[in-house]
Amino acid sequence: MKKITIIPILLFLTLGITSCNENYMNDYYDNIPPNPPTGVEVLNGDNRVDLYWNNNRERDVAGYNVYFSTAYNGKYKLIGTTLNNFYIDDGAANGVLNYYAVTAYDYNNNESELSPDVAYATPRPEGFNQSIFDYHEFPNNSGYSFTTYSAVAFDNLDYTDFFFDIDNGTPYLDVHKDTDIQDMGVTSDIYDIAFAPESGWSLSKDAVAIAGHTYVIWTWDNHFAKIRVKTITRDRIVFDWAFQLVEGNPQLKVSGEKHKREKLERIERKRQ
Repeated sequence: MKKITIIPILLFLTLGITSCNENYMNDYYDNIPPNPPTGVEVLNGDNRVDLYWNNNRERDVAGYNVYFSTAYNGKYKLIGTTLNNFYIDDGAANGVLNYYAVTAYDYNNNESELSPDVAYATPRPEGFNQSIFDYHEFPNNSGYSFTTYSAVAFDNLDYTDFFFDIDNGTPYLDVHKDTDIQDMGVTSDIYDIAFAPESGWSLSKDAVAIAGHTYVIWTWDNHFAKIRVKTITRDRIVFDWAFQLVEGNPQLKVSGEKHKREKLERIERKRQ
């Protein structure tokens, strides 16, 4: 069960009622807390987590308190207060898993229970407007490494996670044999795809590159990444990317158990 460990900051708000005597205020004192907020969702970012939830329907809700914990059923600590139904945790660290919960409070400082939603995030680095080139013409700048966050040679097996290939006029994103890739279809931005697929990885180790599509990559060492193609020209591709630092992190979760087991066996063989 979620537990609050820090007493929320009390917000004493003036209601503009100045003519009421003390007995009148006591008669109308409200000691009933609001309902817990619902629909808490998170958007995983780079050293930040954006949270959203449904507005409470009670007319006397004054604001919301936001909490975090290292476990869903752990002890939650207050990190901030907001009058809106969204909050940005800009103190979240890349590679660190946190669970979030929200409470609502009213003008008499009655606070609800923690929201029951399972809302968690592990922030990860991201980048924008990166370019790599056709490996036939520019082999040393045709691959990309999520380890170094930079363009590398397509055949650098220690670092290359994918590379760009134009074959008979058709652009492709290629990966080496120990890496997997899948086209997730049209997206509006790099944030649209939150999880890796359970199945459907490309058997040919490539995917046709299409502007506006996001691709999920499962690297040889069991990390997950996604890239969104922005533009394609005759010799280059421009894309945004995000890479999960935590091995096998469920926010870009692994695929089926058989495929996962085979993948881990390949990883061990490569590390030996």
